[in-house]
Amino acid sequence: MSEDTAKYLDTFPTWLRSLGDDAEHLASVLEASGVSPGARAAVAGGINYLFKSLDLIPDGIDDIGYLDDAFVLRVAADLATREETGDVPADTLKVLAELAEQCDLVREFLGENYARLESYVLGLRKGAARGRAVADILADEAMLAELLSDVRGFARSYSSPSFAREEKNLIKLRAFFDAKLPK
Repeated sequence: MSEDTAKYLDTFPTWLRSLGDDAEHLASVLEASGVSPGARAAVAGGINYLFKSLDLIPDGIDDIGYLDDAFVLRVAADLATREETGDVPADTLKVLAELAEQCDLVREFLGENYARLESYVLGLRKGAARGRAVADILADEAMLAELLSDVRGFARSYSSPSFAREEKNLIKLRAFFDAKLPK
């Protein structure tokens, strides 16, 4: 087993275990005052992805079903940090920075498909889930409150799936991204 393979097999299960917490931490960016519209849009698109009925990898797929969600949250955080973040509180900026830093591993793992994932996540700003478009989430306090409530509910009810430390899971994961990401 290569060093990179071992690194992915060690890290990805931790991302599955922390997915609920990661979503809540990223949602705190939307609650913080002073965050720029571009950074808020990147974060809202990533969080809203959790609730898409047709995501890149169906959540029920053994071992890898929620890894696309974990990847999308990290890419969204990375995109948000590239925006003028505005007057962001230090704790909020720390959340963004930690998830964005982990995006380097996503970039490394996906290789040439990373650009397609990043483009897909950028496009989530224009998408909708559960009838909530990102523009509406950012413009309507009630819709934002509903999304934040859904994130808290997701975090409470989320149960991390198992992730077998087998190279075949990495092969399946790459294959899904290769097949499902828009070309």
